[in-house]
Amino acid sequence: MERVRRASHAGSCLLDSARPSLPGENEREREKASKLEEELDGWLSAAALTKSPDVRAVIAPHAGYSYSGRCAAYAFGNIDPTNISRVFLLGPSHHYYTPKCALSRATVYSTPIGDLPVDLEVIEELKATGKFEFMDLNVDEAEHSMEMHLPYLSKVFQGHNVKVVPILVGAVNSQNEAMYGQLLAKYVDDPKNFFSVSSDFCHWGSRFSYTYYDKKHGAIHKSIEALDRLGMEIIETGDPDAFKQYLEEYENTICGRHPISVLLHMLKHCSTKIKVGFVRYEQSSQCKSTRDSSVSYASAAAKVDSPGEEGKD
Repeated sequence: MERVRRASHAGSCLLDSARPSLPGENEREREKASKLEEELDGWLSAAALTKSPDVRAVIAPHAGYSYSGRCAAYAFGNIDPTNISRVFLLGPSHHYYTPKCALSRATVYSTPIGDLPVDLEVIEELKATGKFEFMDLNVDEAEHSMEMHLPYLSKVFQGHNVKVVPILVGAVNSQNEAMYGQLLAKYVDDPKNFFSVSSDFCHWGSRFSYTYYDKKHGAIHKSIEALDRLGMEIIETGDPDAFKQYLEEYENTICGRHPISVLLHMLKHCSTKIKVGFVRYEQSSQCKSTRDSSVSYASAAAKVDSPGEEGKD
């Protein structure tokens, strides 16, 4: 039986298939989808990146597209869809608490510009490990971290047969971050697999209960950028332990810290040498006083470090 995970956040306001359409609704939805596709095309074109088959994963933001859409293009614009048949989606949980990683019960993920089927075979493989739980469809639809990647993925993979493996990464402790990373590492070595990791960076301001400020950098937004860039540099080293120490020391409010940590453990334990490189950084606004607030966005591509050397230790 088909179970559709509706697009509930991506600016689509998609119709509920359980009720009849009202006059004009389908036309309005087509107009919204067309506008969204135009925006994605524009951002991807402006990023002007060369697509590479050596890019195996991206880290990209998940805020509303008016805030982070342009930044996200610098991640998704790297993807060469030619030989990829499966995309693993790793996103943090904002509303639902679990100390584990959770799999989707859906068979299809809907987007305004095209639906993406869930790879049920891999879901069963992961279920068989006994390490994952399942999230109910209402939990799945309430979470936006993976959904905001879907329209970009649907756009990039237009005309290609690709399935998705959504994995909600809960409040996973360090030991389990390593466990999930080791478990998923084998999938990284297959170039037909791709990983889309969802995370925003610093959430600064009293409304986020985080106001770290190092005056040596001058303006508050410069301090925030320095803090984020330090974290980005540590992620680029590929060392999950160093990233953990950074988070413990600065408590930077990186909401996708757990998915990023799982990715770092995956790259540490896979046979293919892959290096993360950040390509874009932005802030939703430039904080100048404690009354201000902002969210940071960063995009990265994880690329085979030595093409042709895959599979070697």
